[in-house]
Amino acid sequence: MPLVTATEINVQFGQKIVLSGVDLTVKKREIVTLIGPNGAGKSTLIRVILGLIRPNQGQVALATGLRLGYMPQKLSIEPLMPLSVFRFLQLAGNIAKKDIEATLGELMIGHLSKNSMESISGGEFQRVLLARALIRKPNLLVLDEPVQGVDVTGQEELYQLMMHIRDTRHCAILMVSHDLHLVMAGTDKVVCLNKHICCSGHPQEISQHPEFLNLFGAQKRGQLMIYAHEHNHQHDLGGDLCT
Repeated sequence: MPLVTATEINVQFGQKIVLSGVDLTVKKREIVTLIGPNGAGKSTLIRVILGLIRPNQGQVALATGLRLGYMPQKLSIEPLMPLSVFRFLQLAGNIAKKDIEATLGELMIGHLSKNSMESISGGEFQRVLLARALIRKPNLLVLDEPVQGVDVTGQEELYQLMMHIRDTRHCAILMVSHDLHLVMAGTDKVVCLNKHICCSGHPQEISQHPEFLNLFGAQKRGQLMIYAHEHNHQHDLGGDLCT
């Protein structure tokens, strides 16, 4: 049974149709990436799956006992509030100290434990948000634009880290992304959304689909094909090539 099955999801805000007839499944240990232009309904679909928005029509079925970890697109923290990284993670719930420390270590940010949240870099902030999503040991990790505000090197390191998390924790990942040329190489299934499902499938299939080309153009297709062709090597978690 899939971890998530969304069927015929329709969402409308007033007269504005946001999602129409959307079907989506996420299986165990699968990485599924939602792509699409701004306003395509990607974040709305994520919120429907999380139960934060009730669709006007359709339903979402979650596997029994499913544990969800969610990393939002943005999170504002009052800069005047003295909040350390460790304390921020404690606020996620009744989490044991050893679990917080283990998660920070897994994401290679254990040294930030006592740092204030407002003092860390954009890439470090995203890793802390990822730690918060992981700390309850989810079966499904839901990431909404997880590399927002991170430089290109940091983006690739984060994507490599996500694949490592999937392989070591055996969890599935549902992710929204605009960074097509980076994310495609590590994705099992791509869903191209523009209020409805335009196309879905393996990244190389999607890169040649007419609907994809209509939305993103031949230049993006070239980026995907080039990157997929050249990605015949592996990186370690620091971004260096493995020998």
